[in-house]
Amino acid sequence: MNDDSLPLLTIGQLARRTGMPVRTIRYWSDLGVVPPADRSGGGYRLYDAEGVARLQLVRTLRELGLGLEEVRQVVEREATVAEVAAAHVQALDVQIRALRLNRAVLATVAGRQSDTEEMELMNHLARLSAQERTAIIEDFAREVFDGLDADPLLQARVRSLPPQLPDDPTPQQVDAWIELAELVADPAFRTRMRHMMERHAQGRGDRNGPARQPGAFLFFAQKIALLVTPARENGTDPASDEAATVLDDLLGTGPGSPRRSDVLERIEAALDTQADRYEHLLAVIRGEEPGPAANPDHHWLAQALRARS
Repeated sequence: MNDDSLPLLTIGQLARRTGMPVRTIRYWSDLGVVPPADRSGGGYRLYDAEGVARLQLVRTLRELGLGLEEVRQVVEREATVAEVAAAHVQALDVQIRALRLNRAVLATVAGRQSDTEEMELMNHLARLSAQERTAIIEDFAREVFDGLDADPLLQARVRSLPPQLPDDPTPQQVDAWIELAELVADPAFRTRMRHMMERHAQGRGDRNGPARQPGAFLFFAQKIALLVTPARENGTDPASDEAATVLDDLLGTGPGSPRRSDVLERIEAALDTQADRYEHLLAVIRGEEPGPAANPDHHWLAQALRARS
């Protein structure tokens, strides 16, 4: 509304016309955002149609959350509304991400029934940068692998897949990251993982054996899924002749086949590590569907190997 015929309005009349408090109009007027057009003989501020239009613009910009300096830039035409709006959208995006992270952390605190100390730790872990999260995983991998002749693809799998929380994490993802950070910082977990990798490295001792092939651990996991999973799901007794056939198909029977006792040691080391939990948490953080747990197959396989020790 920019009607030049509008009579000059006192600050009280302007307040009644716009529905805004006198105190607010006076404050913006003192800042020079909505200056009076004139003053009465008694020194009272008077506002014209332009003042009414500026006041309505200021109110709209403030309701949208813009700061007073941004409002001043718009009304003084130092910046266009579009420019200020674009900048404000970016600022709002940062605030929204922070609020969503706050909500996720609080939901985790509520779900865990955390005390003050645990809440502070979770808040710290949730706000780590991507570089800091990567450093945590790298430190864990270094302690687990250094000095061992482990499968290079296995090392790369652990080192190259640091967990990156999305900009809008769910409470489940925040909870998974916090649990993962706690897990890899646990000295007992690190010791168990190191023990498992030592057994893995021992299995690569034959320089010409199949375990020397990069990615051999993945091939073995696929064979377990192909042979052990159906047997277990069909209720095959690990001590039965049918189970013995599964072991022969899985491990072979020739001179180059691995010793069953060595395989049993590696399987038992894997069962003791919580490695399945590590993989599960990584999948949740990345928003992926966690794969089936290998533990049931490993338990069956360990029982079948023990039955023939």
